[in-house]
Amino acid sequence: MKTALLLSGGVDSSVALHLLHSQGIRPDLYYIRIGMEGEEFPDCPAEEDIEMVKWLARKYDCPLEIVSLHDEYWDYVVKYMIDTVSAGLTPHPDMMCNRIIKFGYFNEYWGHKYDAIATGHYADKRIIDGIHFLATARDLIKDQTDFLAQITYPQLLKALFPLGALPKAEVREIARREGLVTATRKDSQGICFLGKVNYNDFLRKYVGTKPGDIVDIETSKKIGTHEGFWFHTIGQRKGLGLSGGPWFVVRKDVPSNTIFVSRGYDPIEQYGNIIEMSEMNFISVNPMPEGGSDLDITFKVRHTPEFTKGILYTTPYGYEVKSADLVQGIAPGQYCTIYDKDSILCYGSGMISGGRKE
Repeated sequence: MKTALLLSGGVDSSVALHLLHSQGIRPDLYYIRIGMEGEEFPDCPAEEDIEMVKWLARKYDCPLEIVSLHDEYWDYVVKYMIDTVSAGLTPHPDMMCNRIIKFGYFNEYWGHKYDAIATGHYADKRIIDGIHFLATARDLIKDQTDFLAQITYPQLLKALFPLGALPKAEVREIARREGLVTATRKDSQGICFLGKVNYNDFLRKYVGTKPGDIVDIETSKKIGTHEGFWFHTIGQRKGLGLSGGPWFVVRKDVPSNTIFVSRGYDPIEQYGNIIEMSEMNFISVNPMPEGGSDLDITFKVRHTPEFTKGILYTTPYGYEVKSADLVQGIAPGQYCTIYDKDSILCYGSGMISGGRKE
């Protein structure tokens, strides 16, 4: 099987290389330059990453090519993020990165000559009645299916996830045992394209600042100011600079640039049990029963190891999930990822258009 492996310079893709090599697969290695580099972003770690992947290429005697998708990244991922936050929504750039860049443009330019494109994602695949499904990884804390739930079926067919059956601790142990240079490297905590760049610094540069009021939703009194609604997300409780809290962001009014907050650990205003989506990306098949309008599922509205039980409905305007439990911080612009009722098969995801409490 002719395989391309996307190396990032981190421990996960490094161990993915080791596992493929131990199975007799000698992949061609690719490092994709997509980061915010240059004088404006001096802390981006591209050069350090490249040294790591060159070391790995030598160790495993695999060809390495360093390619650039910087322009495509800016046009289709970074611009999407800027436009989304400017509209008062919460973006999910990692979701776009996987669909458009890693399994999109990379495949179009270089990956089309390979049978498989392998990555260091914590995800798995299942084949049922000849149909391939995206499936959750063994390590549910590290599971990244919610970052992959916008990929297409042709992309899934070529995707290869060597780490799907391994817990993170074992991945680290393999790296140490094999003497990999990435064994003790910290996991990336940044958004895909930002690397070490601070998220708020990025927003200040490309969206700007616009002072606005922070208002207590219970009393309608102004209790502070902010630099722009785009710096804040629904459910946020850190970085507000308010005393007497904790305070949670419960609503944003875009036209007036006002942030509404509520005090308390669990203000009811930040909860809902209905998640609205105008459309769904079903990766493999539409799981809705023939002739039926609802399906028992589990779902996520943010990156977390926990799944919530719910029912997926079709509606005249798209889809709704009715949650068995109240969900905190339903943020328009984010994605609701849908799984089967056993939280094994990832059916896909839909962008959240709204939420409410019944």
